[in-house]
Amino acid sequence: MVPFTKASACGNDFLIIDGTAAPADLAEFSRRICDRHNGVGADGVEWLFPVQDADIHARLINADGSEAEISGNGTRCVAAYMVSGGHAGKVTIRTGAGVKHCDLVARDAHRFEFEMEMGKPHVNEDLSLPFTFGQVQGTPVSMGNPHYVVFVKEFPSDWQSEGAEIGRHHHFTQGVNVEFVRMTGQNDIEVRFYERGVGETQSSGTGSCASAVAAIAAGKVKSPVKVHAPGGTQVVRWTGGSVFLRGPAQLVCEGEFFG
Repeated sequence: MVPFTKASACGNDFLIIDGTAAPADLAEFSRRICDRHNGVGADGVEWLFPVQDADIHARLINADGSEAEISGNGTRCVAAYMVSGGHAGKVTIRTGAGVKHCDLVARDAHRFEFEMEMGKPHVNEDLSLPFTFGQVQGTPVSMGNPHYVVFVKEFPSDWQSEGAEIGRHHHFTQGVNVEFVRMTGQNDIEVRFYERGVGETQSSGTGSCASAVAAIAAGKVKSPVKVHAPGGTQVVRWTGGSVFLRGPAQLVCEGEFFG
């Protein structure tokens, strides 16, 4: 039996598991426990290990068994787990994209809100690529993981299939997280996410940052930016240095997976 805690950040859900319970094959086990029919169900597993340069090391395995550098929402869920366990309101978490700092802003029982320093983004020149459904122009952005931000006037009716095809394009040798972004105000955007190793997600922390940064860099919005997604709203601040992401995290339940 493997004990787990389930947490959600704007509908982006994760299982948090102590690394001492990690089986030899993390990928295969993570696929099984993330299965929404025969497992617990989640977008990924945050495996926790001790580390010397931070409060905890979070290693993210996606629902399909692939490993990702970081999830902004997943990291915030880990911070909520740490604070719930008695840690102070400032949590440092080592991820595959470096050490991230999470500051507790508010708490109501098992509901938390954090602001997290995400580091400096890298915004590249717009990139136009051919697909079966047509030519697409997007902005590649790195938040420690790869993103391709596509601005749209309206979301395509089949945006999920388009996102899947974009994510498989050979140009992105490590795959890519795809964001379709619609402008809704001077400080507001609406986003749909199609993520590496998962598919459609209700929200994304790094995706929200990449979307807001690309929109700010293009002069389409001004910081701070409210990023509206099906799972909820997050706020991104960026004025040229580090990106700051503010949003909720909720501990949903605890249990044991029989495997």
